[in-house]
Amino acid sequence: MPYKIDNAILKKDKTGRVTLIDPENVFKDEDAFVAIKSDDLITIQLLINSILHNDFKRWSELGVVPETEPVKSLFVRLGYSKADIASLLKEF
Repeated sequence: MPYKIDNAILKKDKTGRVTLIDPENVFKDEDAFVAIKSDDLITIQLLINSILHNDFKRWSELGVVPETEPVKSLFVRLGYSKADIASLLKEF
C-alpha cells in the first residue's frame, strides 16, 4: 500500500512572484503552503513507503544517525539496493 504526499509546484518568477501549479486542484482551499525541494519530497515518500513495507527490524538496528548525514543516506544504512529503491519508486 503506497503512501503519496499531496504536492504541487510553487514557481517563482524573476520578480519574486510565486505561482501555485496545482493541476489536480488539491490545494484549492488552502491558505498556507510549505515548500520542499523535489528530491527531498521524493526521499520522504520513499522513506514512508519503505517504513510501510518493512518489519521495522532494520529500523531498530539503525542506531544513532548523525545530524550531519543527509536523509537520503538512510536507504544505504538500511541496506536497500538500487533495485529495492527502483521498486519503491514504481509504487507512486
